[in-house]
Amino acid sequence: MVPVLEAPGTTRVGRFGWKDQHASLLSFAADADQGEKGVTSRLLPTEMPYFGRPVDAFNQDTTEPNDTEGDIDFYARYMRATKAPPRGGITPEVQAGQAVFQKLGCDVCHTPTLQTAPPGTSLNGGLFVVPAALGGKTIHPFSDFLLHDVGTGDGIVQNGGPDSRNKLRTTPLWGLRTRGRLLHDGSASDLTTAIERHGGEAKNVQQQFRNLQRDDLKSLLVFLNSL
Repeated sequence: MVPVLEAPGTTRVGRFGWKDQHASLLSFAADADQGEKGVTSRLLPTEMPYFGRPVDAFNQDTTEPNDTEGDIDFYARYMRATKAPPRGGITPEVQAGQAVFQKLGCDVCHTPTLQTAPPGTSLNGGLFVVPAALGGKTIHPFSDFLLHDVGTGDGIVQNGGPDSRNKLRTTPLWGLRTRGRLLHDGSASDLTTAIERHGGEAKNVQQQFRNLQRDDLKSLLVFLNSL
């Protein structure tokens, strides 16, 4: 459970960011603006230090945030409007590969299908109402959007306490075939390496993967490259 920045006192299950550190896209946008670009906003008005040094001395006006035109709201709307890349063709070999995916147990965390909240649902302390365009939709992200320790963590705690230091949000696999670098840090360049890197909660899956017959391995990779 993490705070919703735009609704003080409200918390929700985190879904955004590698560490599920944000529960709303608006909170996520504000954090990215501040942390990645050094732009403060109404939700995060305090400048971050630069290598331990305050940067207020470089501001022409420290009494208001850098984002005075609500850019974070536009970012959030843009993200809500984006779609996952379309899937490739679903051939018999792709279907066979998905059966292998499920047999291995990959779908426990890489959940194939989720349902969005119904239209009209009030979220984030009543500040966001799910529109018809987003509500009641069946989506196929191949992720549960939850934190797991699969042996690829970075040791950083952002929420959830010390136990979360090596946990990461399950990477959604939709659009997988468009990516050139894999895992949260881009440290794997191919599917086999990325799967081999799995451990922790996914150790049993990794061991089963190593024991796959050649035809099953081929079908699995064909399936993954269809996403």
